Amino acid sequence: METFQLSEELLKKIADLILAKKNTPLKKIVKDVHFADMAEIINELNEDQGIYLIKLFDSEKTSEILTELNEDVREKILKALSVKEIADAFEELDSDDAADILGELSEKRKEEVISEISDNNLADDLKELLSYKEDSAGGLMAKELVHANENWSITKCLNEIKKQGENVTRVHSIYVVDDKQKLIGRLSLKDLIISPAKKLIKDIYIPKVDSVNVYEDGEEVAKIMSKYDLEAIPVVNNKKQLVGRITIDDIVDLIREEAEEDYLLAAGVQGDVEADDSILELTKARLPWLFLGLVGGLGSVFILEGFEDVMTHPSYKTLFFFTPLIAAMAGNVGVQSSAIIVQGLANDVVKGSLVNRLLKELG
Repeated sequence: METFQLSEELLKKIADLILAKKNTPLKKIVKDVHFADMAEIINELNEDQGIYLIKLFDSEKTSEILTELNEDVREKILKALSVKEIADAFEELDSDDAADILGELSEKRKEEVISEISDNNLADDLKELLSYKEDSAGGLMAKELVHANENWSITKCLNEIKKQGENVTRVHSIYVVDDKQKLIGRLSLKDLIISPAKKLIKDIYIPKVDSVNVYEDGEEVAKIMSKYDLEAIPVVNNKKQLVGRITIDDIVDLIREEAEEDYLLAAGVQGDVEADDSILELTKARLPWLFLGLVGGLGSVFILEGFEDVMTHPSYKTLFFFTPLIAAMAGNVGVQSSAIIVQGLANDVVKGSLVNRLLKELG
């Protein structure tokens, strides 16, 4: 597959066609562009151009582009789209992706979009997903999955799976539940295909299956999926009933976000900030640690002031020239120590008390 390269020439051509409102040649240019690449183009256009361009696509392509846009760009485009256009786009998405975008809207706008969705099941699913914390298993999961009842015959199971599969983008596993929707195992596709048609699912399913609680923290889910090399994991409620599934693509997004947060934390930046955020937001994120550094620097000044007589003595005057070097080395050591600690916290390998960790760094 040839990698898409966004050039200034292509951007200018698209911008000129938008300005001239020449939709036919514009559609011809973007017709076969992948939705992720299309999002990259819209991210680089100005607000009016991006809105104009996305309105040229049908609801399916629009929905895919929305999932890939930068949050600040998506926010502006969602404001420009009508409630009906947003609802139509959501009906093309998996419930987890739709819920993530829906969560960025105001409460009033959320209600309007949900009421406009014609698929009542999707509307109910979105309401449920929005009730969970964003970084919990419930906030990460999708409601679309393939499951089988233990009392079904092979024939009935195959027919039901065909129906369920229409709403599932990719089938990673077939989960088995009892009559109370309690998760009791998983089903091998091979066993399903080769077993006699009259045989029951309870006779062939695998009773062992890894699962996570709907309130489990997203980072813990990521660790479980990484440890056991899972492409998907079922999500259960407190009654052990199957309520959804989390796929590896959702976890990759979470891991990337956590890595960005850890990187910013190691550099002394608080909160979720981007390079194109406002000056006020960037200042709020950076000021606390800069202020702490200022306090530490003032402390050093007061300490040096106590040794004024020594520093001005002819025998020790040369030591004064090493002060910038010592300060620079201290800063480097601080950055290295914070990076190691943040990495350890992220990987859950920091053991022992805080005092022991400090002594180890000082040693």
